[in-house]
Amino acid sequence: MDNLDYGIIGNCRSAALISKTASIDWCCLPEFDSSSVFAKLLDDEIGGNFGIKVAPSYEIKQRYKKNTAVLITEFREGNDVFEIHDFMPRYLTSQSQYYAPPEVVRYIKHISGKPKFSVHYEPKLAYALGETKSYIKKNFIASLTKGKNFETVFLYTSFNKNAVMEGRELEVTENGYFLIAYNEKIFLPSTRKIYLELERTKVYWLNWSNKTPNYKKYNAQITRSAITLKLLTYNKSGAVLAAATTSLPETIGEVRNWDYRFCWIRDASMVIKVMVDLGHVNVARRYLQFIVDLIPEKGEKLQIMYGINKEKKLTEKTLDHLKGYKGSKPVRIGNAAYKQRQNDIYGILMDAIHAQLNIFSTNIENAEELWGITKGIAWIVSEHWQEPDKGIWEFREEDRHFTFSKVLCWVAIDRAIKVARIFRKWQKIEKWSMLEQEIKQDIMDKAWNDDVKAFTQSYGSKNLDASVLLMESYGFIPARDPKYISTVKAIEKHLSNDGLLYRYKNKDDFGLPSSSFTICTFWFINSLFKIGEEEKAQKLFDRVLSYGNHLGLFSEDIDFKSKRLLGNFPQAYSHLALIECAINFSQKATEQRILESMR
Repeated sequence: MDNLDYGIIGNCRSAALISKTASIDWCCLPEFDSSSVFAKLLDDEIGGNFGIKVAPSYEIKQRYKKNTAVLITEFREGNDVFEIHDFMPRYLTSQSQYYAPPEVVRYIKHISGKPKFSVHYEPKLAYALGETKSYIKKNFIASLTKGKNFETVFLYTSFNKNAVMEGRELEVTENGYFLIAYNEKIFLPSTRKIYLELERTKVYWLNWSNKTPNYKKYNAQITRSAITLKLLTYNKSGAVLAAATTSLPETIGEVRNWDYRFCWIRDASMVIKVMVDLGHVNVARRYLQFIVDLIPEKGEKLQIMYGINKEKKLTEKTLDHLKGYKGSKPVRIGNAAYKQRQNDIYGILMDAIHAQLNIFSTNIENAEELWGITKGIAWIVSEHWQEPDKGIWEFREEDRHFTFSKVLCWVAIDRAIKVARIFRKWQKIEKWSMLEQEIKQDIMDKAWNDDVKAFTQSYGSKNLDASVLLMESYGFIPARDPKYISTVKAIEKHLSNDGLLYRYKNKDDFGLPSSSFTICTFWFINSLFKIGEEEKAQKLFDRVLSYGNHLGLFSEDIDFKSKRLLGNFPQAYSHLALIECAINFSQKATEQRILESMR
């Protein structure tokens, strides 16, 4: 497989990646950040997978059930046809509780004829660290590993268990199922019960998707991206994951391989702001409660990231026994970046808090805590905004005065003032307004470089950086301001490569990047649109959409030459920026339609 041609299924507790030939190549149970059950994605020899094998004459097609997270893979040879409906159960019970067990279900639907397939079932528990042994029992196949950790997983099926484990050919003459469960089932499954689980899960996703507005253009892409973002939310705590995977490389054969199964305050806050715009307010409410729970002491500094269960220590380790995706080592679990200081997170979080308060005003259960956080953030920014940091791209070398970080410090105070207006806290507004003006003037004086005619990556630097494109969208500078237009043009000239953008071109800790950071390209498209180059932006957007995989999913990066997807997958950052672009184009189309109807 030369591209990340995977679909994602999940239930807001964990997720699985399934190849376009229906092999489960990545799955961690019981939760997103647990050790893997299947990790062929990171080692195609020892990682383990759950594969479906058919004769080469079969035609295989894959799609999502419309407006759901149910992935359907169709196998067809003449009149012999069957489908696999892959999903992880999620639905409301009669007690109004979400049922989301740590299980993967593969519903086998007989369509016609007598199709045949065989199974390659090879779980490799605990990141394939020890030996996993499987045993055929009366009601299930139990797989377990004994090492530092004792792990088990159970496979229930309507097919002959011996034939399954031996990889013998199975004939499909009626509907059937496979159910991978982290826990042994108290009540045995049946094909009828599994079908009911499938229907209930479909209904859940259809109801959820129905809350997303319909758009005149790119409606399918917006809905699929919204579902993908929802799949990356962790229902138990309200955390939002950056991606479902670890160690998928930004460049094949290099070492930029990180674990993204955590909640970055920046990524998550951007995601929930978009979700609020789409009408999915419960995601935002749970996330803001996650933040409230993390800040027990007034004035306590935020980490840039946390574990999905609010862990504050995310020790980084390498799994040297795994060879990595396409041989790209090391495979990492944990992420040492949690220790970094990045001053931009305060502005992004304040922007998300303001976005929700703006909709619900004071009719929100944690309003007092959010006002407390607002005051705490304003104090922290006032004390530390003049200090250098690691920046949005997490440079692991010396700290700098990054322009994006400074702009987001300004955003933090600007949004704090707006929140103060909502809560009628007039005494804070005058004090914070002076600070807002001070930060803004500092940026205008020190971030602009007359030689390159642009706002640059950091104070005193000539290096360009795609993150400064967000100065407009955060309200720091108008789109038609000559300095902003000049910055967009400079970034296009120096950072664009065949329509795809570098984050930056100056060498970092690991040398010059050779792949495009997907979100930066979407930021650039948005900037072109905002400065009036709408036709150019539209063409570029359509071209970038064509680089998504067969299901319209995006990873973190796109290779400049081959246009293959690289980096962790699917990436929340990429899909939230896709939604923002698509909504802009759709709203423009709606405005034009209204104007034409008035003529």
